[in-house]
Amino acid sequence: MGENNNFLFAVILSLGVLLGWQYLVVEPRIAEERAAQLELNEKAMPSQDQLIDENGVPIPPVVSSSTAIPAVTDKDITNSARVAIRSDQFSGSVALLGARFDDLMLEQYKVELSQTSPSVRLLEPADQASYWQATFGWVAAAGSPLDVPNEKSLWTQIGSNDLTPEQDISLEYRSRDGLVFTRTIAVDHKFMFSITDRVRQEGTTSVTLYPFGQISRKSRPVTSNLFVLHEGPVGYLGESGLQELSYEDLVEEPTYKFKATGGWLGFTDKYWATALVPPQDEALDARFSARSAQTPEEEVYRADYLLAGRTVNPGETIEATGKLFAGAKVVDEIDIYADSGIDHFDLMIDWGWFYFLTKPMFAALQFFYGLLGNYGLSILAVTVIVKILFFPLASRSYETMAKMKKMQPKMTQIRELHKDDKQQQQQEMLKIYREEKLNPLAGCLPVLLQIPVFFSLYKVLFVTLDMRHQPFFGWVQDLAAPDPTSIFNLFGLIPWDPPSILMLGVWPLLMGITMFVQMQMNPPPPDPIQATVFKYMPIFFTFLLASFPAGLVIYWAWNNFLSVLQQGYIMRKNGVDIELFSNIGLKKKVATSEAANDDEKG
Repeated sequence: MGENNNFLFAVILSLGVLLGWQYLVVEPRIAEERAAQLELNEKAMPSQDQLIDENGVPIPPVVSSSTAIPAVTDKDITNSARVAIRSDQFSGSVALLGARFDDLMLEQYKVELSQTSPSVRLLEPADQASYWQATFGWVAAAGSPLDVPNEKSLWTQIGSNDLTPEQDISLEYRSRDGLVFTRTIAVDHKFMFSITDRVRQEGTTSVTLYPFGQISRKSRPVTSNLFVLHEGPVGYLGESGLQELSYEDLVEEPTYKFKATGGWLGFTDKYWATALVPPQDEALDARFSARSAQTPEEEVYRADYLLAGRTVNPGETIEATGKLFAGAKVVDEIDIYADSGIDHFDLMIDWGWFYFLTKPMFAALQFFYGLLGNYGLSILAVTVIVKILFFPLASRSYETMAKMKKMQPKMTQIRELHKDDKQQQQQEMLKIYREEKLNPLAGCLPVLLQIPVFFSLYKVLFVTLDMRHQPFFGWVQDLAAPDPTSIFNLFGLIPWDPPSILMLGVWPLLMGITMFVQMQMNPPPPDPIQATVFKYMPIFFTFLLASFPAGLVIYWAWNNFLSVLQQGYIMRKNGVDIELFSNIGLKKKVATSEAANDDEKG
C-alpha cells in the first residue's frame, strides 16, 4: 500500500510541476509571441485597394475590420433605417446601411428554461462585445475607382413591407457611375434566406464585378472543448470535402483558401449556425480568415466566398444569387436543405466518424420520443433495445470470461511453477487454451464491437438540439443541463448554493454507484497500481460527469445498471461466482453468518 501511496503522490507532484510551468513560463511566453505577431500583422496589413490574390483577382472586402465599419450600436438597431423581419422562427431586421444581416432573434428558442427568458440572439450588429453578421455584394477589380456599394453605403427600400415568408423585400443603390444595384431578399418558413443581386449599367462603359458573400464574427465564443463535438469554422467545399477548423487554427494560420464548385461555409455553435450557400454549379474561391488581437475577445473571424467576374455592358443587367442559413441546427430541416441540392449540408451537424450509426440512432430516439412523449424515456428505451440486440455478443463475451475465470487457478499454478521461465509459461498456457477450446480474444471482440454503437448513442445525445430544454421527471427539467441538485447542500435541504465544482447531483451519484458495482463484479487486477486506479475510477468519473448534461448521465447510469443485470445473469448461468460481495468485503461476513446458523441448527 505504501508503494501505491508513493505512486499517487508522484502523480500529484508531477501535475503540480506541469501546471506551474504552464502558468509561470509557457503562458507568459505565448502572450509575448502573440503580441509580437500582432504588431507584425498590423504593419503588414494591406490597404483596401490592395486586397487581391496572387492571380490578381479581388478578395471580398473586409466588412468587419475596425477601420471599415461605422459604429453601429443597439440604439442604432431601432434608430437607423431598417427593414423588419417577421416569421414564426425569426424576429429582427436588415440594416439598410450596408444591407447587412446583423439583427436576428430565434423566437422558438429561449436562452434559459424559464418562459420569461429572452429568445436566443443569433446575429448582432457591429460594435457589440461579440457581433455576428453576414453581408453579400459586389467587389470591383483591384484598383478600380468604381462606386460599388460597401458597408458604408445606404440602400433604399423599394416599397414599405416587412420581410416575411410570404413577402420579399427589394433594396436599391444607385452609384455615381451609372450602375443600379438591386437586391431582392426572401426567407422561407425555417432558417434560409435567398439573396438575388442584380446590376444594371445605365452608363456608357462596360465593367466587371465579382459577387461575394461573407460572415463575420467577433470574439471567440465559449465552446465545449470536447472532441465529441466540433464548434467553429465549418464548411463543405467540393473536392476539399468537409472542413472543420478551430478558432485556434485561424489564429495560428490566419488564412485558409479553397477552390471549389458549390458547397457551403460558415460557423457553427453547438445548437446554432450560420452558413453561406453559393450557387451549387459555380466555381468559387472560398476562404476562412482571422484578424488577430491581444485577447480572444477582440479577434475577428471570417468566412467568405468570391464568384467569377461578371461583365455588364451598357443597357444590360447581370445577376448573382446566394443563400444564407441562420438558425437552429434542427436535424429534419437541415436534411431537407441537403436533399434540395446543397452539397452535404447535413454535415452541418457533427455526426462524426460513425455517421452510418449516429443517424439511425437519432431516428430511433425520435421514434420513441413520439411514442412515449418524454425524451428521457426515449433514451432509456433505445438503450434497452441496443442491449437486446447485442445480447448474443455480450453473452458470448461473458461466457468466455467465465471460462477464463474457471481456468484462473491453473494459470496461477503455471505462473508459480515456471516463474523464472516466461517462454515455458506461454507454452503451458497455450496448451490449456487448446485443451479447453478457449480463445482469450473471443471475450474482447464482442465488447469492441459494441463500443462504436454506444458511443454513437452518446454522441447523438450530446450534439443534437432535440434534448435541449426537454424535461425528465422530478427535479430534472432540462436534460441538456447538468443535474441541478448537490449532495453538499443535502439536495436542497440546506439553503446554500455550492460552487460549480461541488455540484454533485443525484444522477451523477447513481452513475458512480452503478459503475462501482459493475467494476466490482470482476476479480481485481493482479497489479496493485492497476487495482488502485480501478478503485478510484468510479469516484473520478462521478465528479467528471457531474457537469455533463443530465440526459447523458442518466444514459450512462441506466447503461451501467443494465450491464450489471446482464453480466450477473450470464455468470450465474455459467456457474461462476460473482465477485461483487467478496470484492467489497462482505463475502467473509456472509460465510461466517451462515456457519453460525449451521452451528445453531446442529
